[in-house]
Amino acid sequence: MKKITFLWILILFFMSNLPILAENQMNKELNLIPIPEEITRTFDKFVIDENFTAGITGNPDDRIYQYTTNVLRRLSGRTGLFLSQDFITKTTKAENPQCVIKIDRPGKIVLGEDESYSMNITASGITISSETDLGAMRGLETMLQLLDVDDKGYFLHTVEITDKPRFPWRGLMIDGCRHFMPIDVIKRNLDGMAAVKLNVMHWHLSEDQGFRVECNTFPRLHQLGSDGYYYTQAQIKDVIEYAANRGIRVVPEFDIPGHATSWLVAFPELASAPGPYTIERKWGIFNPTFNPTIDETYEFFDKFFAEMTGLFPDDYMHIGGDENNGKQWDANPDIQAFMKENNIKDNHALQSYFNNKILKILTKYDKKMVGWDEILHPGMPKNIVIQSWRGKESLIESAKQGYQTMLSNGYYIDLIQPTDFHYLNDPLPDDMPLTEDQKKFILGGEATMWAEYISPETIDSRIWPRTAAIAERLWSPGHVKDVESMYKRLDIISFRLEELGLLHIKNYEMMLRRLTANNDTKPLKTLIDVIEPVKIYTRGSQRQYTSYSPLTRVVDAARPDAPVAREFRKNIDIFLTDVKNNSILILLEKDLNLWQTNHSKLVELIKVSPILTEIESLSKDLSDCAEAGLEALNYIKEQKQPGESWIQARQELLEKAQLPRGQTELMIVSAVKKLVNYTEKL
Repeated sequence: MKKITFLWILILFFMSNLPILAENQMNKELNLIPIPEEITRTFDKFVIDENFTAGITGNPDDRIYQYTTNVLRRLSGRTGLFLSQDFITKTTKAENPQCVIKIDRPGKIVLGEDESYSMNITASGITISSETDLGAMRGLETMLQLLDVDDKGYFLHTVEITDKPRFPWRGLMIDGCRHFMPIDVIKRNLDGMAAVKLNVMHWHLSEDQGFRVECNTFPRLHQLGSDGYYYTQAQIKDVIEYAANRGIRVVPEFDIPGHATSWLVAFPELASAPGPYTIERKWGIFNPTFNPTIDETYEFFDKFFAEMTGLFPDDYMHIGGDENNGKQWDANPDIQAFMKENNIKDNHALQSYFNNKILKILTKYDKKMVGWDEILHPGMPKNIVIQSWRGKESLIESAKQGYQTMLSNGYYIDLIQPTDFHYLNDPLPDDMPLTEDQKKFILGGEATMWAEYISPETIDSRIWPRTAAIAERLWSPGHVKDVESMYKRLDIISFRLEELGLLHIKNYEMMLRRLTANNDTKPLKTLIDVIEPVKIYTRGSQRQYTSYSPLTRVVDAARPDAPVAREFRKNIDIFLTDVKNNSILILLEKDLNLWQTNHSKLVELIKVSPILTEIESLSKDLSDCAEAGLEALNYIKEQKQPGESWIQARQELLEKAQLPRGQTELMIVSAVKKLVNYTEKL
């Protein structure tokens, strides 16, 4: 009787918790980035077969037809299904479409446009409803991410979703100046942006190293300031249309008054010091600066912006305004006399004078000015946007003063910082010292891809997949911040981004083949999987780079936030909380044994590929660290404390192993240190 009672209790307990168990299981299967605002699982499946069709109703912009067609092709490509529907047009009339897209009106490619959508997927069909076609685009991307497979074939998880972005400005800045990025690079990254619901491509188009836009008013700008690498106006119009067809705004940046060398190659008479000037080949902050005290400067910019504001339709235009060192202003007696005569007390105030003059020109052409946080000066009108890059202080101060502002500090993806660092960096955290009204001035944020150390071959690996995590931070509710969940979902979205032509995974293997002279890449891959490029701006301090230096070395193949090293560090932390965890122990020993024996194999590769010589000592240190880790594990398994001499020798080894070589660093050293330090407690 007791057994029967217990059995019934067990059955009742299981049945009462079945919805929770099912929900937990189903939630594990979802790999959405960004996570929607509201999502309800209905625990069923919509089966995808060759009869799948889509129909669009309402009053959308024509671009949604091509977008939906592209989604069908991606769906067909993933599944191998010969979908019967070809190109969807305004006249397409699918009978009883399984996916019905309802759109109220055409969306405008402007800040603050409605991008919300709702989606209901049942076993019998899909309905996506949105105010604008932009919202429908975002919903279609979510639908694609819900595609899954079981032993019977492909299906979509059934859900009810209500979704909208947390911030209206969700951007990626691409620097096409320091290294020129061809149009195919721009377009494939626009596709990646659309897939994760980013909506602003900030295009950095002038810099000391190059002026990158064809200018009909002043053709010497692109003829003399670009080395022949510039975007024609036809290409720019094509990119703007391409972006708009994906619901993405294009905001151009022309950086003034500093970072101006390439401008002044063509127009040295506008500089604050006599020319001639040549295009800068190195990286850093340089002296050439526009002269803000002469009428000719503003006459030039009036004509320049008359053309550029007609070329770029977005309401906003970025003037840079950062990193003006003021040296040419200090050394120019005419500028100093002007400042004294006009009661301009310092260079900060002089740049404010310049910015106000430029603002009047942009306002004349119906544009709103955006600038890096250096443009925040007392007395600047409130109709500008401050982009905070030096710290959140400027973001907070801008909002307090009533300026619209956005965050880039913490989203500098060129600094090779880990994904979780960016992911947990919130433009508007719960403890933000702002009133509710002040919080409304925070528009969102932008990831920034500066191009000192990237090429068209490597740019994708620096942008993706980390930028997908930033996209989630800018779209999803603020409470969505589970790092482990993010990394799990990031692996899936990273793989899915390849279907858009992004090369962050594909080019890795290709670069390894080149580095090994087409020999066996496994030993090199074993090393590169656990190293990363040095962080922040230390790469340039460790070796002199120019705009023509090679970007084909191990440091360029190495990727930010190396997954193998990150997983090893995580497993070490798990193991040290439970040293009797045999399954984790097996994983650790497998990794360490692989690394310990790898160096001798890599040495043979170095003999036929001298480009690898610079990381030979790093490879030896990986082997030695692995040996130290295995020894530490043995001490821990035996619960035996090693002698002080062993501990000291291993600690010295690990300190040496932390030193960068070839502008790369081993990312497993900190974890092995934890093992060695743990043995002191035995």
